[in-house]
Amino acid sequence: MDKIYRVRQGMGGRYVVERDNALYWLEGDVFGNYRPGAGIDEPLRDFVAPVTPSKIMAIGLNYKDHAAEMKKALPAEPLLFIKPATTVIGPEAGIRIPSWCGRVEHEAEMAVVIGRRASRVKAKDAMDYILGITCLNDVTARELQVKDVQYSRAKGFDTFAPIGPCIAVGLDPSELEVEGWVNGQKRQHSNTRELIFPVPYIVEWLTRFCTLEAGDVITTGTPSGVGPLVPGDRVMVKVQGVGALSNPCVEAE
Repeated sequence: MDKIYRVRQGMGGRYVVERDNALYWLEGDVFGNYRPGAGIDEPLRDFVAPVTPSKIMAIGLNYKDHAAEMKKALPAEPLLFIKPATTVIGPEAGIRIPSWCGRVEHEAEMAVVIGRRASRVKAKDAMDYILGITCLNDVTARELQVKDVQYSRAKGFDTFAPIGPCIAVGLDPSELEVEGWVNGQKRQHSNTRELIFPVPYIVEWLTRFCTLEAGDVITTGTPSGVGPLVPGDRVMVKVQGVGALSNPCVEAE
């Protein structure tokens, strides 16, 4: 299994591939034929989001326990909202929390990164269109979500979609542990086998009406245990086989 990272370098960052516990500069097209290049001996720092999606297709209420937590009925089909590309930040970047928007909460999620253009894909072929798996924190201004009913504003703030630390290639998304931590305390824990709508189903359902481009992200919902974030907190999302995505929370003003 490869892990693909991106470090801040030049205009768009530079990709790194981890294979067999060694790091290499990635050569070729990360969304096509890539290969390990020159080995990397020096420590790497300043990691950025491993992908820059044109859109994040987010599925809500996709764990039974979270639906119960929100006091909502189980959806008959996926509940979709879209997070804009401007929400994306990478590992260690600050989640900016405005003082005026009320309670802000973490949502630890497993997300998939699309590897090539996908339209009208059948569930049985879905994994052929996925580059890999990553961690995503679907940060949410909960009071605005309740007030607005629809989710665009509550989940669309700048910095409200930390992604990373890498893209794990070759990982099966059907049975992975997902955890959310705040200040060293575990608040969320479940497994993707508890998803109401699994990844192949979601890909088929989405691509019936929306074309996904290489680099787009589908985030698959959060388990129960969502809770508040305030400036000074450190929040972490862990997905089995991917690693840990950690971000500090800071004041927006």
